[in-house]
Amino acid sequence: MAVTIAIPFFNAEAYLTDAIRSVFAQTYKDWELILIDDGSTDKSLEIAKSIKDDRVRVISDGKNKRLAGRLNEVTNIAKYDFIARMDADDLIFPSKIATQLAYFEEDPNLDIVTTGVYSVTNNLEIQGVRGQDFEYPNFESIVSRNLGVVHAAILAKKSWYERNQYDESLKIAQDLDLWIRAAKNNDFKIKSISDYLYIYREEGNITKDKLLRAYKNERKMVRKYGSNQKVKLLSKSRFKSLVVRTLAITGNIQQLQKRRGKETISDLLKTEFEKALTTIRNTKIPGIDA
Repeated sequence: MAVTIAIPFFNAEAYLTDAIRSVFAQTYKDWELILIDDGSTDKSLEIAKSIKDDRVRVISDGKNKRLAGRLNEVTNIAKYDFIARMDADDLIFPSKIATQLAYFEEDPNLDIVTTGVYSVTNNLEIQGVRGQDFEYPNFESIVSRNLGVVHAAILAKKSWYERNQYDESLKIAQDLDLWIRAAKNNDFKIKSISDYLYIYREEGNITKDKLLRAYKNERKMVRKYGSNQKVKLLSKSRFKSLVVRTLAITGNIQQLQKRRGKETISDLLKTEFEKALTTIRNTKIPGIDA
């Protein structure tokens, strides 16, 4: 089973090489890498074009279509039947693709497999880990957000993406909207594993404005797609917005970042993380590394 790995990027020169290096470090070698530029004005495109490997394709049209548009574009141009996406400032464990593919072999009915994450600072210092074990969630579980789908860590069948496109009119929460629509159509055959195989740079992601926009959009989705628990879900979302405003006033907004992951990281997890980073850092990229 060959895999298309896609990294959309916009002005990501500080981290793009790390992301690419983690793809070359994969134990599973039957892949193509699509690097799709979204109108960068820094050296990101130069970095992408410097790679000398037939498995790598660089796409650039000089336009800024935003993430949802680029992800839909990836579906149209991907060569292979499985598509893995990742963000340009993140890294993936060397065993990630191989591990996810094994679950598809066990259950051919699956359409998507996602993993847990290490939440890290920009300097790759561990802040926490999170991930859940679940499979085949129903619509109510997704719309209530009781289950957390790690969006950037997914590996999905191309055929699923062809049936389920991102809504390019949305500026935020495109992934949540996609999950809800798919679940409502009984087309969300996903398995989530708590194995921490994705390294997620989240420093600065938790801000008052971002959270309030996210919760406002959450309420819009609840109203749009409907639910037997609509009143309850709307009340819960409003309460979360109230908590955000209160924490912002008291200067404790970053407490929400800490609550997203486990506070105590075992020595084993730290060792696995450092081992993965060492493997990635020692991996050569043709054209970038002499």
